[in-house]
Amino acid sequence: MAADPEALSRREALAAYAAGTAGCTKCRLSSGRTQVVFGVGDPNADLMFVGEAPGFHEDKQGYPFVGQAGKLLDQLLGGIGLSREQVYIANVIKCRPPGNRDPQPDEIEACESHLFRQLELIRPKVVATLGNFATKLLSGKSHGITRVHGRPQETTLRDRPVLLYPLYHPAAALYTPAMLRTLEDDFARLPGLLAEEASPPAQVIPFPVPAAMVAAPSPQEQLGLF
Repeated sequence: MAADPEALSRREALAAYAAGTAGCTKCRLSSGRTQVVFGVGDPNADLMFVGEAPGFHEDKQGYPFVGQAGKLLDQLLGGIGLSREQVYIANVIKCRPPGNRDPQPDEIEACESHLFRQLELIRPKVVATLGNFATKLLSGKSHGITRVHGRPQETTLRDRPVLLYPLYHPAAALYTPAMLRTLEDDFARLPGLLAEEASPPAQVIPFPVPAAMVAAPSPQEQLGLF
């Protein structure tokens, strides 16, 4: 079977962009990192996970989610019949904040263009945000993860309709073992969400509606109204 040219071009474009960001110095985090942690997985994945920022192990190895939280993420994926090779995993922030502190607003602003470019190239159907930072950035809302986890939201990212699915960060279950059941329950909905078709953005109709836009429906169209 011949390879899909579009899939190949996306893979090549993502690899080229990763190479271009390897020397990024857009914020102060560049001075303390070991390397940029760009992302890993299938560039043509329908499911993309977005976390917060690299930690110690990610900074050393150059891959997101390779510590204990990463092992739990692999376990949760396995529970729904997936592996990290079948999804794409990235973070809002591409360089490790010192001492694993929270990212600062100016750091997020400096780095978010890299994430949005990844979203443009990968074109996932479902974007699962892991924790508060990714959820607030991509939803554009201030609601915390406790309020919105497990509730899919239709949204538009870079002019493409996607299903945003907020999840607790796997690290939450490392600190609070009872949270594992919540994560497992929320992950269990992912296969069904992937099987759904994302709705296109709603058409915006100006008001009052110009007379030229109003046309009498055909008999077939009239039947479709009831």
